[in-house]
Amino acid sequence: MSIVTKSIVNADAEARYLSPGELDRIKSFVTSGDRRVRIAQTLTDSRDRIVKQAGDQLFQQRPDVVSPGGNAYGEDMTATCLRDLDYYLRLITYGIVAGDVTPIEEIGIVGAREMYKSLGTPVDAVAAGVRAMKNAATSMMSGDDASEAASYFDYVIGGLL
Repeated sequence: MSIVTKSIVNADAEARYLSPGELDRIKSFVTSGDRRVRIAQTLTDSRDRIVKQAGDQLFQQRPDVVSPGGNAYGEDMTATCLRDLDYYLRLITYGIVAGDVTPIEEIGIVGAREMYKSLGTPVDAVAAGVRAMKNAATSMMSGDDASEAASYFDYVIGGLL
C-alpha cells in the first residue's frame, strides 16, 4: 500500500482531513516518483544481466546447489532457480515503484520461507542469490539510487531468513 493510500485510509478511519505531516509525506512520495521509476526501469532493463550475474555468483559460492543432489542440479532445476531470482527481482521493482514493501510482502514473501523448507530448498542459498542480485543491481546505479534499491533487496533477504 503506498503512502498515499495509507494516509487516506488512516485519515478516513478517523473521519479527519489529512494532517500536515501526512501531506508532507505524500508530497515527498510524489516528488520522488521519477527517481523510483528510474530505478525500477534500470532493474527491469537489466534483469537478464542481474539474474545471470547473481546466478553465476551463487553457483560459485554454493557449488552444493548445482552438484548432484542439489536443488539446482541439472539444466531444468538451474533454470527454476534463476526463475525464482527473477521473480524476486520483479517483486523488488513493484516495491520500489510503490515506495513501500507491502507489494513484496503480500505477493511474495509471506510463506516463502516455509515453502522453500517444505521443498528442501536451502533458504540461505535463495537469500544469497538475492544478495548477489543486490550487488549486481546496485553496481549499475548512482549512490542514492543504489541505496534506495538496496533497502528493498534487504527487505526480501530479511524476509527469507
